[in-house]
Amino acid sequence: MSARHAMSQPALRYRVGMLAVVAAVACAADPAGAIDVKLTMEEAKKSLAAGRDPMMKASDTAKPDEEVKKVLQRASMATRVGADPEKEPCGTSAILRTKRYWMENFGRLEAKESKKQKQNVHMPDEKIQKLLDMPNLEVEVQLCGGDEYFAEGAQMAFRQGSKNIPPVDVSPAERSRKIDMPDKAAAYRTRFTARFAYDSFDSTARTKIIVTFPDGKLSEFEADFSKVK
Repeated sequence: MSARHAMSQPALRYRVGMLAVVAAVACAADPAGAIDVKLTMEEAKKSLAAGRDPMMKASDTAKPDEEVKKVLQRASMATRVGADPEKEPCGTSAILRTKRYWMENFGRLEAKESKKQKQNVHMPDEKIQKLLDMPNLEVEVQLCGGDEYFAEGAQMAFRQGSKNIPPVDVSPAERSRKIDMPDKAAAYRTRFTARFAYDSFDSTARTKIIVTFPDGKLSEFEADFSKVK
C-alpha cells in the first residue's frame, strides 16, 4: 500500500470511533419515532393548521359532506392502534389522544367555526398552552363482547417489557351497542377511556394495551408508540 493511502491502526480506530459517534448523534437528533410529549407553541400552531387546512378545502368542494367525511375518517386512523374498524368492526383498537391529536382536532373545529361564522376563527394562545401542559395521554379503547354490559368495571393498563403501567384514572364504559356481523352471531361494541401520565411510560416503546374484565379475563393488543405522534 502506498504512503498516500496507508493509515496507522490508531488513526483507523479513531476514524471508526468518530463515525460511530456521528451516527449515534444523528440517531438521537432524528429518532425513528415517538409520541410527542413536548411541543413548542410554533409546533402546536403547525398542528392546528394541519387539522384546519384539509377541512377548509373539503368544505369548499362540490360535495363538501362527502369530502369532510373522508377527512374525518383519515384523522381517526392517524393515532389509532390495533384493528381497523372499517375492516374489522369487532376488532379491538384504541385511539391515542396525544397532544398533536388534540391540536389537529381543534384545528378542524376552527375550520368548522370559520365556515359557520364566515370569518377566521383561531384558538387563543392561552388555550393552546393549556393543551400543551396536559400531563396525561388519553386512550380510548373500542372492543366487542357478548352482551351490552360486558365491559362494566373493565380496567386498562400498559405493558412495556416486564413493567405494567396503571392509568391515572379510568372512565366507565359506555353502554354497548348491538351490531350485526355477517355470517356471525350479533355482538355488542363499546368503548371506554383511561388516562396515563406521560412520565409513567416510554413514549418510544412497543407497548401492549391490556384490558382486564371483572371476571378475570384479559384482552390485549399491540400498540407501537413509535408510529404515533
